[in-house]
Amino acid sequence: MIFKYTSVLALFFFYNMGISQSMDKSDLEGILYSDGGWVNISTKNGKISGINRLSKGDKGSKIYVAPGLLDVQINGYMGVDFSGPDLTVEGVRKATKALWKAGVTTYFPTIITSDFKRMKRNFAILAEAQKDPEIGGSIPGFHLEGPYISPLPGFRGAHLEKYIKNPDWDEFQELQKAANNGIKLITLAPELEGAIPFIRNCVAKGIIVALGHHNGSVVDIERAIDAGAKMATHLGNGCANEINRHHNPLWPQLADDRITPSIIADGFHLTKEEVRSFYKVKGPNKTILVSDALDLAGLPPGEYTRGERTLLLTPNVVKLPKENVLAGAASPISACVGVIMDYTQCTLNDAIQMASTNPAKMFSLNELGEIGQGKRADLILFELDDNKVIIHKTFVSGQLVYSKD
Repeated sequence: MIFKYTSVLALFFFYNMGISQSMDKSDLEGILYSDGGWVNISTKNGKISGINRLSKGDKGSKIYVAPGLLDVQINGYMGVDFSGPDLTVEGVRKATKALWKAGVTTYFPTIITSDFKRMKRNFAILAEAQKDPEIGGSIPGFHLEGPYISPLPGFRGAHLEKYIKNPDWDEFQELQKAANNGIKLITLAPELEGAIPFIRNCVAKGIIVALGHHNGSVVDIERAIDAGAKMATHLGNGCANEINRHHNPLWPQLADDRITPSIIADGFHLTKEEVRSFYKVKGPNKTILVSDALDLAGLPPGEYTRGERTLLLTPNVVKLPKENVLAGAASPISACVGVIMDYTQCTLNDAIQMASTNPAKMFSLNELGEIGQGKRADLILFELDDNKVIIHKTFVSGQLVYSKD
């Protein structure tokens, strides 16, 4: 009797949220992000089992349905720092659940340049969190940003110079072992000694290589791409404030069709003109949106001490006042969806493609990034208010993990 009573309560709960669900099956309705038509999506056993077109939906509703967002560069969230000295599995759980509220159903926790022992320890913690049956499905891999980057001011960004070094394959193998082979993306500088053979080794192991925080020449960049590098990490950032107008790292990466840049379109890391220019060159098929959010994202504005440095969290971005550089973003990737629509006048379909479909394809996450028969039922229901994304519900593998109501 207890089981039946609980089931009835659950059905009543989901019915009143506009969702009918029974055990491993559910149905939801909304405006399809790709074409504006009304659809009913049914799920079963965590997969999309049916997509039915409706002649008309609720005329008063403005709720869209799209695949969950996929962020391959997030340094932390809601006080949890993936590179910090106090990282725990419970902290990863906290960050993951907070990201669900922002519509992020899949993400790559990013560990940046720091003490080798700490990086090794934190990758082991991430690997342990990945085994958690509740959150593990949202963490298909990890991103190592550094320590094999440029030590030059500006190009190194917020990374501490004392930990920056040339690529070391044996050392990286230690990190990968600690991560249980979970490192799927690495950001490095192509001009460093040993970078090209290191890139070849990564590609042979199925690791995506991104160029970032570098001052590579045309030749350096071309050699890296020939070796298998496929991405440019947060293009336009991790770059000195003053560069040569002809010979700089931007033009070669924009000019080569083999490179897919990620960009931070939060409205503060790049100007409107930069975002529009990058978008016009690469288009929605060859651009990936990332948040680059720090652990301070979601916290009240103010000064925060992190290890050896003081960070300033504004309502819009995180800064390192002493170095006069940006330290990271204060917004989740859902904010980037709205900003890029505003800046480029691209469609919602194009924005979701850059924030979900493209990263899924880049990392061969074939079940994700699209709404289709048999795809994993990672879905978001949201409204657009002046191009601002407001998440109403988030589903991971068909399970409701967040509801605004």
